[in-house]
Amino acid sequence: MPDRDNGTVSFQRYVAIGDSFTEGVGDPDPSRPNGLRGWADRVAEHLATLEPDFHYANLAIRGRKLPAILDEQLEPALALGPDLVTIHGGGNDVLRPRVDVDALAARYDEAIGRLTAGGAQVVMFTLFDPGTTGVFAAMRGRFAVFNEWVREIADRHDALLVDQWRMRDVELPAVMDTDRMHLNTAGHTLMAMRVLDALGVGHDLAPPPLAPIPVLGRREKLAENARWTREFLVPWVHRRLTGRSSGDQVDPKRPTLAPID
Repeated sequence: MPDRDNGTVSFQRYVAIGDSFTEGVGDPDPSRPNGLRGWADRVAEHLATLEPDFHYANLAIRGRKLPAILDEQLEPALALGPDLVTIHGGGNDVLRPRVDVDALAARYDEAIGRLTAGGAQVVMFTLFDPGTTGVFAAMRGRFAVFNEWVREIADRHDALLVDQWRMRDVELPAVMDTDRMHLNTAGHTLMAMRVLDALGVGHDLAPPPLAPIPVLGRREKLAENARWTREFLVPWVHRRLTGRSSGDQVDPKRPTLAPID
């Protein structure tokens, strides 16, 4: 369990599980495993300054749907005996043409129950609001239903919640990578701050400067959308149609608990 002596909160065994969001896609760092840093690494680095016996594992793999996250990562996470678990999933599921959100939520509920029963403080996340325009707008209702399930599950099991859907203080394009699917470095930094805030852990992380959102004319927008479709959307759709995933050849970047180097 987390140490809350003297009004402080500290953790010794942090395990992060999930998909590309938790692996750190969009926040490149060639010196790290999988070439990524990400918000979970940033959270772990800060928690390590508060607890000399701190250990961290990150089992997340890009492209994983929620059932695969639970099938592949839940048991290894439980075996590590964590006192803190962060879990993000569902984004790769709700983007599919067909998904049973209620069945997905039932599996998620069971998994969160097992994690909290093991004594871990669990942090969950809602999905971001895709808005009313753009390629994901047609699925906005599905995002919203899944997020309501996440809030209900978090309430039922006393999990903490980082509610991305309600983050209206930052314009989404400013914190998204060029693929429009993952956070950029500034977004990962901001997410680390939100997680630490949810945990009640004091920190001195400062919001990074956000690049201004370019104002594009009609012709420039068409050219940019064509580039994005060619470089990101078409390969993503092709992987879906052929049953492949961006994480097929990827291993967890921190498969066991280890100190922060």
